[in-house]
Formats: sequence, C-alpha cells, structure tokens
Amino acid sequence: MTEIRLPAATVAEALLATLAARGVDHLLANAGTDFAPLIEGFARAPSSGLRLPTPLAIPHEQAAIAMAHGYWLATGRPQAVMVHVNVGLANTLMGVINAARDNVPLLLLSGRTPIGEAGRTGSRDLPIHWGQEMRDQGGMLRELVKWDYELRYPEQVPEIVDRALAIATSPPMGPVHLALPREVLCEPVDGLVLPEIPRQHATAPAVPAPAALAEAADLVAAARHPLVLTQRAGGFPDGFSALAGIAERFALPVVEFWPPRISLPVDHPMHAGFDPAGPLAEADLVLVVDALVPWIPLRHKLPTDCRVIQLGPDPLFASTPVRGFPCDLALSGDVAQSLRLLGALLEERLPASSRIVAERYERLAARHAAARAARLAAADRGAGPPMLPGFVARRLAETLPEDAILFSELGCDPSVMAFRTPGSYFGFPLAGGLGWGLPAALGAQLARPERVVVATVGDGSYLFANPVACHQVAEALRLPVLTVILNNGMWNAVHKTTRMVYPDGHAARANAMPLTSLEPAPDYSLIARASRGHAERVELPDELPGALARALDVVRRERRQVLLDVRVAPA
Repeated sequence: MTEIRLPAATVAEALLATLAARGVDHLLANAGTDFAPLIEGFARAPSSGLRLPTPLAIPHEQAAIAMAHGYWLATGRPQAVMVHVNVGLANTLMGVINAARDNVPLLLLSGRTPIGEAGRTGSRDLPIHWGQEMRDQGGMLRELVKWDYELRYPEQVPEIVDRALAIATSPPMGPVHLALPREVLCEPVDGLVLPEIPRQHATAPAVPAPAALAEAADLVAAARHPLVLTQRAGGFPDGFSALAGIAERFALPVVEFWPPRISLPVDHPMHAGFDPAGPLAEADLVLVVDALVPWIPLRHKLPTDCRVIQLGPDPLFASTPVRGFPCDLALSGDVAQSLRLLGALLEERLPASSRIVAERYERLAARHAAARAARLAAADRGAGPPMLPGFVARRLAETLPEDAILFSELGCDPSVMAFRTPGSYFGFPLAGGLGWGLPAALGAQLARPERVVVATVGDGSYLFANPVACHQVAEALRLPVLTVILNNGMWNAVHKTTRMVYPDGHAARANAMPLTSLEPAPDYSLIARASRGHAERVELPDELPGALARALDVVRRERRQVLLDVRVAPA
C-alpha cells in the first residue's frame, strides 16, 4: 500500500493534510482561541509543502454547517466544519439536527478548551479557558450524530479521520463529531505515515433479500391502485432516474409529500402532486420510498386492507422514537438499486406493455394534466396585490434557466414549477431548523459556481439565517446567490398551525393573532446592500418579471449577490 510520510509538522497540520488527502475540499470555520495551531498550519503551508483544504472564514456557526449541508447536496462530497469549543458547538446544534434528519454526512470538528493550566504548548492562557471547560462537551449533540470522539494522541489522526468519514458516509448517512483539544493540536509530529488509500471505507450499498423483493413485486403487481409516496428517492441522479423509470414503465403514480429533495419531474405524467390525500384514499398498495413522513395520520386515512411497503436505507427510521406508520414489508437497501431490481421482477409479473399498465397510465396521465392545468391557472390568478406565493413561483419558473438550483425554505410552491433534473430543488429538512435555506444555497453555489443558485425563503426564515453573516460570506467568497424573500409579515406556519388546531378558537377570530406578527418589518434590502449586493423591493405583480430579469443579469454578468424582497399575501 502506498503511503505518504508527512514532514515535521503539528497535529493540526497532520489533521488538515489528512482531510485534504481524503477529498475534503474546504474547512468551513468559525475560529476562536483553540484555532491557533490550525491558523499557524495554514500560514506555514506554502513553505511546508503540505496540501491542505481551503480555509473559509464563516462568521456564524449556523451558516457554516448549513453551507456544508448544501455543498453535499450539490456534490455528494462531505465537507468539514470547525467551530470554537463548547460555545461554537452550541451554535451548530440546529444545523446538526437538520443534517441528522436529512441524512447528510459531514465532519463537525470542535475545539476543546485546554485542560492543562501550564507546562505545554497550548495550555490555558485566557480566563475563558476555565469558563469554557465541560465534563462532556460532546454530550450536547451525541443523540444527533452517528459517531463522537475526542482526539487523544498525535498518531491517531489518520485512522480517526478515516473512521469518522467512513461512518458518516455509510448508509444511513449522517453527521459525525470530533473534539480537538488545543494541546493535542499543538503537539509536534515528524514522519507521521498517512496511507494514500483510507484504512476504512463506507459500507457498500446493500439491496434487499431476493425473497423480500419478490414479495414486494407480487404485491405491486396485484394492486389495482398502487401508489408511491416519497420524500428523498431522487436526491441524486441514480435515484431520480430509477424512480422515473419504474413509475413510467408500470404506471405508478408518485406523490412527493414535503420533499427535502425532488424525486420526479413535477410535469411528469406520473407525478401525482404534493398532497397524498386524494391518491391515498383510493390506494390498495403503498410503496413508501425513503420518506420519514409519507402522510399525516391525523389528516390522511389509510384505506382498510391497504398494504404498505417501506423501502430505503433505513426503512423504519430507527432514530425516530415514535413513528407509527404501518409496514407490512420493510426493504432495507439502496434506493436506486432496489427500485431497479424491483422493476425487473415486476416486468415478469406485470409487463410494461400489458393492457392493465397502458390503461392505468392513460387514466393517470389525464388526471395529472388536468390537475396541473388547474394549479397553473390558480397560480396565475394569484397576482393580487399582494401576490400569492404560487404566482411568484410561476414567474420564477418562467425566468430561471433549466439547470438552476433552488433551495426553498417555506418560500416556494414547487407544484407550479417543473424541476426536470435531479438536484434542481431542495426543500428544508423535516427537522424544521429554520435559517437553513440561504446558507445552504451559499454552500451549493460554492460547489457549483457555474450554476444559478436561488434561495426562496419566508421573511421569518430569512431572519433566522443570520442574514448579515450570510451576505458577508456571499461577498467575501463571491457567491452570487439570488435570495427571494416571500414577505408576508408574519410567522405564517405558526399562524396556520394555530388555526388548524383551533379552527373556531379565539386566535382564529382575532384581528391580530398573538405571537405571529413580524411587523414592523426591517428594510431587508438594506441588509443585502450593506454587503454590496443588488437589492429591490417588489410589491406589484407587474414589477416582478423585470426585477427577476435584472437579478439574473447581476448574478450572471457581475457575479454579485441579489436580494428581492417580494411582498406576498399569507398562504
């Protein structure tokens, strides 16, 4: 096995060199007093000859971890985030929750306040080093990560990094955490051996047992009204094409309920929308594909005797304590490979050329066409003013290039758009840690500078995103993200949920519902202009097409960030 022998360095430099050798492009960092050996290593790199990740200073931890989240969604390559001891780690927690629930692999590094009070390089030298000491720093996030460790010895660096990345990228994927005491980072190393090939690799993708797949094929073939419910089947091209293939060949309607990742072109004849209510009511077989929440039991009733198959890397979502959706057959395995195997078995039982499939396809395609036409017409009627979110989404769909990447955090209606390619739409993780959309879009733009990247967010979500930090990053790293704020002046999700729980209650009848208003609203355009971004406020429907055209011109030609503050009515 080929080995790389690192020259005289510190543990910090050895760690960074190992990350670079393992394909980590960037260290997204919010630095503190624990970073001194890392900063010294980056500064010494030109003379040491070590290849290190690109250091990126991100002025808020939540933005850093959401950027790593978005970078992985755009590339499939996990990145490293480092934050300042326990206080920085605390600021990452919402992002870690999002990454955990969205099965996003990333390596979260946290400094560890020095333990020694004297006698070592890196010992305590500031009052905060006593105030930041904890008995169990990793305990604050241990339930959320797949693996957690504190580096003890210099010689551990290569094997610990390999193990962390292998666990993070093994299905079901997720974040991992490594704490780094400052004294250990300062330790000298000379001639540390780094295997050129990782000593540990991610678990190879699995597929369900042949007997289980055959049973699933029997159930789908026998069903008169089969239904596919998914949330993340098409996050990457292989899953996207596999789902489209099986839906097309066997006339299987697909519903995407609150999808964090688009799985089927919205204008595909087998796309049955984003609300499972109607399709679920007539289903006699449901194939749930990588969906934590395929429907809401309180609102959507599963028909009596309807069988349910759940398929995915973790079909039972074992990390979720309470999840009572029926599961007559659990198929554990890689989504794309499993769907292709299932399709081959279905062909033996229900040929794609059969009359049953042809008639079902014709019926479903006609239903899709009528429903889509109705949705588009309703969106066009939503001009207002104030505009409805569907109207704004329609104008976006008409303006954006085919290969644009859109991140939506309570800010866009995907049902009136198209998203014909995998990786073109990402909705917010079901953990609901708000403030994710804008920095995740920044991470995707960092990964895909040639693409137009858009963040559509509610005004509340925008405030959660620490927008001053995000716009500073956009300018500093030249990330020309287009941010569209759908500004309704309130926490609309809180407003809607209160009305759902108490439809005839006092809050629903109140002129102003308590704890939901965001008025008086700041002038959001000034926040973006503070970082030299182009910004406009749009209140009338006739103003929107021109504003979008100008925004795209600035993004593409000037490579400068843009913010559009679009006034909309509550959905």
